[in-house]
Amino acid sequence: MGISETYAKLRQEIPKGVTIVLAAKQRSPAEVLEAINAGATDIGMNYVQEAAQLFKSLGSEAKKVRWHMIGHLQSNKINKSLSLFETFQTIDSFELAQEIDKKAAGKKVSVFIEVNIADEPAKSGAKPEFETLLELAKGISALPNLSIDGLMTMGPPVEAETLRPYFRKAKKLFDDLKRNGINLKHLSMGMSDSYKVAIEEGSNMVRLGTVVFGPRI
Repeated sequence: MGISETYAKLRQEIPKGVTIVLAAKQRSPAEVLEAINAGATDIGMNYVQEAAQLFKSLGSEAKKVRWHMIGHLQSNKINKSLSLFETFQTIDSFELAQEIDKKAAGKKVSVFIEVNIADEPAKSGAKPEFETLLELAKGISALPNLSIDGLMTMGPPVEAETLRPYFRKAKKLFDDLKRNGINLKHLSMGMSDSYKVAIEEGSNMVRLGTVVFGPRI
């Protein structure tokens, strides 16, 4: 089954209220274009330079989809990234949010807080503590050029079923923040090997790569 058929099948299986962000790292323009033609609406990239090359290769087709930064963002790449991405899913500090806000120049930018849900030392992301996240969310909310729209998390590298308590914890944090006045819309969690469990635990945005495109060569 090709990319088009696979995407169409997944879109039928995954509830309508769940956004599919296609993780297109190391994918060719032809592969991404096939997915766009199949109805893909959102593309996620990990690296600014690779995203710029893909965006250029796709030409006018690139503007048919929403582009998400789903990798760690370096401060020196913010200017370039603002010309490509509409959504930044990996904001893990107020300092990074401030830098984006300063350089957004009146453009309203959608941002998610990345949560290190298992508190893994080697991973980026804010601590999975309600008070920490509320303080960060309130700080970002006060920045004029940013719109805080969601939480994003990955979870540790374990089997999908083992991720269930982490996803459940992320959903609770998401709900608690909403109850405390943070107008979040998206809970971005679940990837190719874990999206089904993530959706069961409340995710309304999944980041899918291998399950759509096949293994990287």
